[in-house]
Amino acid sequence: MNRKKKHWYQYLWIWSILYFALGFFNILFAWLGMIDFILPLIFAIVGGNKWFCNNMCGRGQLFWVLGRDLKCSRRKPAPKWLSSKWFRYGFLAFFLTMFGNMVFQTYLVFSGAESLKKAIKLFWTFKVPWHWAYNGSIFPDWVAKFGFGFYSLMLTSTLIGLIVMVLYRERTWCTFCPMGTMTQGICQLKNKEK
Repeated sequence: MNRKKKHWYQYLWIWSILYFALGFFNILFAWLGMIDFILPLIFAIVGGNKWFCNNMCGRGQLFWVLGRDLKCSRRKPAPKWLSSKWFRYGFLAFFLTMFGNMVFQTYLVFSGAESLKKAIKLFWTFKVPWHWAYNGSIFPDWVAKFGFGFYSLMLTSTLIGLIVMVLYRERTWCTFCPMGTMTQGICQLKNKEK
């Protein structure tokens, strides 16, 4: 029996679980999610490819493990509009708007115009109290505000990914993932320069 040896980065799905577990108990750990924002962009800028998305994305791997290995996916083709250019770029624009709003809300706490609210927003709409995850720290409140906002963003996008994973193929989320759309755009620009 010739089993293909797994690389260390094929276990990064554990990182996704660990990220949400740590943020559940202390919202300041939500800042670790910035790794998932910065690394794909660096890989795309330096390498001119989507190697990070294809090999190191812990979220994509998690969907693969749940969908394929644990058989939680129907493994049906997704509707074509989910991977269409207009939907991918529209979702990216929406996602960046929500990210910008999160940064603005963080600024309001930083400037003292607003106080820290210990809540997670699911699907950018539903406020879920999350009081146990933050009881103050050596950092100013705006740091926690960013954590609450970023954790909301990561949790919401993961829930969307899980929904489409169950309904369609394992990594359907990857076809319209905002980071994937951005890295693809970077790669296209880099390859035009060559």
